[in-house]
Amino acid sequence: MNEVFRVAIDGPSGAGKSTIAKAVAKKLGIDYIDTGAMYRAVGYKVKQEGVDVEDTAALQAMLDSTDIDFVKGDIILDGQIVNDVIRTSEMSQMASKCSAIPAVREKLVEIQRGMGSRKSVIMDGRDIGTNVLKDAEYKIFLTASAEERAQRRHKELLEKGEAITFEEVLRDIEQRDHNDMTRKLNPLRKADDAVEVDTTGLGIDQVIEAVLKEIK
Repeated sequence: MNEVFRVAIDGPSGAGKSTIAKAVAKKLGIDYIDTGAMYRAVGYKVKQEGVDVEDTAALQAMLDSTDIDFVKGDIILDGQIVNDVIRTSEMSQMASKCSAIPAVREKLVEIQRGMGSRKSVIMDGRDIGTNVLKDAEYKIFLTASAEERAQRRHKELLEKGEAITFEEVLRDIEQRDHNDMTRKLNPLRKADDAVEVDTTGLGIDQVIEAVLKEIK
C-alpha cells in the first residue's frame, strides 16, 4: 500500500484499541499514534506541575510549552519518555478530565491532524473518526462489554503492581464511559461510516484479522 491513508479506531476505555492498533500498524508498516496516551501525558504534566485546570491562563501557558511526540513506540513528553508513568488508574481519570477541556483538545488535535496529513497512520481514541480525522479512509468502532473491559484492565494493573479490586476497575470503566459519552465536546460515539467490531469473547488475533479485513 503505497498511497497515504488514515485508519481511525474509536471505542470505549479498555476495548483493546491500543493493542489492536499497534498490531495492525506493524502489519501494515505504518505509524501508530496513541491519542489516549497524549491526553494521559497532558494529565501527567498537569499533576506534576500542580496546574489548576480551572485556571485558563495557567493551563494555556502550560500547553504552549508542551511538546508531545512518538518515536519508535515511545511517547515523549517534553523530551522525557513517559510510557509507564502515564499508565495508571489515576492518569486514566486525569486523561478523561483533560479531554473535556477545549484548550487541551484543540492543542492535541492540531498535532494529530498534522501527523495524519504527512504520512499513513493509524490512530485510536474517542473521537478520531467523528472529529480528528473525519475524512479517514478507514474507520473502526471497537467495543466490548463493560465487564470484559474491566477484567482486561484489572489484570493489566495487577501485573504492574497496583493494589486495586475488580469492582473498583469496573466502576472506573463505567464512570469513564459516562464521562466520554455525555461530554459536550465531541462525545464518544460511533461514526456513521464506521464498522463496529465487538471484541467480547474474541482473542487478539481474531480482532486483528477482523480489522485488517476492513482495510482492503
